Amino acid sequence: MKQQFSLRLARIVVRCRIPILILAVLLLIPAVFGYANTRVNYDMLTYLPEDMETVVGQDLLMEDFGKGAFSFLIVEDMPEKDVAALKTKLLSVDHVESVLWYDTVADLSIPMELLPDKVYKAFNTDNATMLAIFFDSSTSADVTMDAIREIRSIAGKQCFVCGMSALVTDLKDLCEKEEPIYVAIAVLMALAAMLLLLDSWLVPFVFLASIGIMIFLNLGSNYFLGEISYITKALSAVLQLAVTMDYSIFLWHSYNEQLSLCDDRNEAMAQAIRATFTSVLGSSITTVAGFVALCFMSFTMGRDLGIVMAKGVLLGVLGSVTVLPAMILLLDKPLQKTRHRSLISGMNKPAGRIVRAFPVFLIVFVLLVPPAWYGYQKTNDEVYYDMGQCLPQDMEFVIANSKLQENFGIASTHMVLVDASLPAKDVRAMTKEMEQVDGVKYALSLESLVGSAIPEEILPESVTSILKSDRWELMLINSEYRVASDDVNRQIAALNTILKKYDPSGMLIGEAPCMKDMIETTDHDFQVVNLISILAIFVIIALVEKSLTLPVILIVVIEAAIFVNLGLPHHLGQSLPFIAPICISTIQLGATVDYAILMTTRYKQERIGGAERVDAVKTALATSIPSIIVSGMGLFAATFGVALYSDIDIVGSMCMLLARGAIISVFMVILALPALLLLCDRIVCVTTLGMHQIQHYKSMKEASST
Repeated sequence: MKQQFSLRLARIVVRCRIPILILAVLLLIPAVFGYANTRVNYDMLTYLPEDMETVVGQDLLMEDFGKGAFSFLIVEDMPEKDVAALKTKLLSVDHVESVLWYDTVADLSIPMELLPDKVYKAFNTDNATMLAIFFDSSTSADVTMDAIREIRSIAGKQCFVCGMSALVTDLKDLCEKEEPIYVAIAVLMALAAMLLLLDSWLVPFVFLASIGIMIFLNLGSNYFLGEISYITKALSAVLQLAVTMDYSIFLWHSYNEQLSLCDDRNEAMAQAIRATFTSVLGSSITTVAGFVALCFMSFTMGRDLGIVMAKGVLLGVLGSVTVLPAMILLLDKPLQKTRHRSLISGMNKPAGRIVRAFPVFLIVFVLLVPPAWYGYQKTNDEVYYDMGQCLPQDMEFVIANSKLQENFGIASTHMVLVDASLPAKDVRAMTKEMEQVDGVKYALSLESLVGSAIPEEILPESVTSILKSDRWELMLINSEYRVASDDVNRQIAALNTILKKYDPSGMLIGEAPCMKDMIETTDHDFQVVNLISILAIFVIIALVEKSLTLPVILIVVIEAAIFVNLGLPHHLGQSLPFIAPICISTIQLGATVDYAILMTTRYKQERIGGAERVDAVKTALATSIPSIIVSGMGLFAATFGVALYSDIDIVGSMCMLLARGAIISVFMVILALPALLLLCDRIVCVTTLGMHQIQHYKSMKEASST
């Protein structure tokens, strides 16, 4: 009944192939508009939970002071009067709320040397001075990035802009330059792999056209999400191409198999669509489950990537049973004329050798797991969170940050919001105490800028409004420690203790405190996402295979591949961006466990059909190797070239991990899984529905022979 229904739907697809293609092309029009109008978020900190104190504090800063983003401008070898003129120009830039410099609190006719020594050294060195710029827009708002570009053009080559807004501006510019090249590289590499491994010279181009349509539909539909992260934008097209290529390959092989059984190409395609939909839907569920697991991250960038990629996989399945069959039928004659012998064929001999040597592979597998697990744990401890590290060293932000450290000894800046009613003497006492914390360069408040000798009441409102509102007073704390380092995290904890002692409602905000929250959030997320993805895929495999032990074996094999993949960076002395291990562990599990399911399903069929365990494993291995290699090489090809090209380390690292993970998973499934199936055959038969009679029949046979 179910098969008849799916066959009827398949025949409808075949009959309506021209309307399907026309509809697909027409849908590309709104998709292009949706893609062009989907905003891209380049600020990782905006994905923190909204109830965190650092996030609440940022909102209060905007609400009470009209200040969102904050940057330092380093000016080298410029006379004071020219700096003052530059400051005036900066104030005219759209969305620059205020600029804090010497002439904010004193006239230029008063020598700067008369400032309190601490304040003078805070903003001046022998050849450089520093201006603090506040914006009335958020860190990663488009208007803020436009303002950063305008400031750079006004300031000239002897001026350097620091801060998160400068980082996201450079990141955006680099991404927009590189992203089209990522897609081009992925397409060319995937094309090369398919031309090499498939049995037709023309069909790879048809696959790419069909997959390309579904990628555009996925990217266009992101418009309804409001915005997506730059990582999602950079990786989604590449990942969708890599992950859904298998579905196209399966349909093509199924169609050619049906052609050998049926003279009517339309009926052959209908049968192929039915077979593809049944098989592809089952295998895609594990991939979707891996991406959906990312949605459970409290750091919501995971949800962003998870939704887009899960949607992409489902669209890939839909495309493989609608758009692709229509294209193949339309181009059937040239496709059949350009067929050739497949490079991967006749796997019986290699499969036989692997099965005979299974004790060796079993021993290697057991010996490999402990160092892989150790490296995996260490890699997770050695990830970096400072997004500045993912940019090339010649980027303007990186150069500016180096200047800030060299000239002023500042590696990060924190902001403190304290109750405006807190007495000035308490603010001064708190400031003094905070300056004693290790790594604090200095703390600046309204009191420290004007000194205790000048009453706050006589200051003009234009000065006090920069650092004080009706409810809050703003302080700046400059630190010698880098963002996301262990030192700065200990420093933030100490500063928070002091702050809460004087003002329990006070808040410590800024890039470094937000990064500390992000570290704590993602550490928890890593455990949650791993557990959810493993449990979800365990349940799916258990239902598909109707077994309690096969899911354990399959997950052990792929998890071992993940341990090797994510353990290598530690053994190679490499550091990964924090988001990479979280995403890769779930993506690799979801995308490559299909290889193991394919082989295990065939092994089950052979055993139930009466084959002995060795013969069953050998047949399953021989028939699965071509599909596993083609699938793994597709994922490798689509990501490896991007990994080599990308100047954005977070993109390059994730693509390299995916490429390497695909190859490692292929080797694990081809070499280790057969060994484990042979070792565990008896318990698998006992704990798998439909296989327990094998063990019962064997026992009966042994009893009768005695």
